Amino acid sequence: MAEAVRHDKTARQLRLLSDALDSGRLGPVRRLVNTLSPAEIGNLLESLPPAKRTVVWGLVDAEDDGEVLVHVGDEVRESLLAEMDPDEIVAAVEDLDIDDLADLVEDLPDTVIDEVLKSMDRENRDRLEQVLSYPEDTAGRLMNPDVVTVRADTTVDVVLRYLRLRGELPEHTDHLYVVSRRHQYLGRIALASLLTCEPGDPINKLVDDEQPAIDVDESADEVARQFSDHDWLSAPVVDDGNVLLGRITIDDVVDIIRERAEHQALGAAGLDEEEDLFSPIRRAMRRRLIWLTINLGTAFLAASVVGQFEATIEKIVALAVLMPIVAGMGGNAGTQVLALMVRGLALGQVGASNAGVLLWKEVRLALLNGLTLGSLLGIVVWFWFRDWQLSLVIASALTLNLLFAATAGVTVPLTLKRLGFDPALASSIFLTTVTDVLGFFTFLGLATLVLLH
Repeated sequence: MAEAVRHDKTARQLRLLSDALDSGRLGPVRRLVNTLSPAEIGNLLESLPPAKRTVVWGLVDAEDDGEVLVHVGDEVRESLLAEMDPDEIVAAVEDLDIDDLADLVEDLPDTVIDEVLKSMDRENRDRLEQVLSYPEDTAGRLMNPDVVTVRADTTVDVVLRYLRLRGELPEHTDHLYVVSRRHQYLGRIALASLLTCEPGDPINKLVDDEQPAIDVDESADEVARQFSDHDWLSAPVVDDGNVLLGRITIDDVVDIIRERAEHQALGAAGLDEEEDLFSPIRRAMRRRLIWLTINLGTAFLAASVVGQFEATIEKIVALAVLMPIVAGMGGNAGTQVLALMVRGLALGQVGASNAGVLLWKEVRLALLNGLTLGSLLGIVVWFWFRDWQLSLVIASALTLNLLFAATAGVTVPLTLKRLGFDPALASSIFLTTVTDVLGFFTFLGLATLVLLH
């Protein structure tokens, strides 16, 4: 429901913005754009064709430029950066949080990176280098090293005086982290507790040591799963020696979840979630042509199977009419299983320990669906062609192809995952090949055996 409301809001904003741009009235465009959050501006920019995008980007408040760049895909970011001179880029990104700057820095021109580093103090420069030293899609790359820490051997009034002197807290600060003299993580203390406890209360009596810290090398997917499981707003990140390195906040985790959802949705079609909606035709063609070529090859494989039964099809024309039903039903059934598997793999719910149980469940489900739908299809075919043998053949072929589809839907993504490939990106091609090839072979093979002998 919330997602539908968000989409409706975006569509409405896009319509208003496009109308104002078409009329040539930039004043209303500027007012509309600067009432939006950076994330909303980024979403609108991705929805605009290049010419209008350039105009709107020039109207965005300079203070929001950096945050907007964080909230757009790689291709769109590249086009926006191309519209800016080096001084504008430096001004836009120099005040970003370290974790956000780490996301952007590799997309910046080398000369701009040098200027950004020069504009930073030694502490923040060291923090940025620390974050960039970790691989992408790990907790180390997601974390913000700017954390507020307190010692366990102090009291509430000392901590409150320290916070007043500090003057400003990092965004999304709901807890302070308690550390030892060696900066090892001991636990956390909620800001609400500090405000409601007696000034003389010792911190070590208020420490919540139940929240586990996240290892710096943990994968981004596992980080997102832990946040989801425990409803965290923030979490500490530590190294192998339990030394506190930084924290991850819920806004970064929401970005991970959204990116994974986009990846699964677009990856199933062989598309990149970072692709610009209005990317140049030549670039889009290069990306899509690879997968379309692979699909063409698998289509020839299916066609070659059909070709082996050319004589059968010539004698029984009804087979040509009914063939797509068997293959299409198998593909649809396999896609259902595949969607569950890809989601389960992404969430860490599927692995070697439960794959066998899952496969057995899907095979039994496919058998029941196959017998039910096969019987229904057989009855329809009998009324259509008045041939009980043809009805028996197509009912049997449909049942078998649903079994093949269920098996492939479970085993294909697991195999690709084990081989190091992305199941979301490649599984559908192999699944379609299995259901088409085996569906045609089963149907035409049974027809040849039953109807021509």
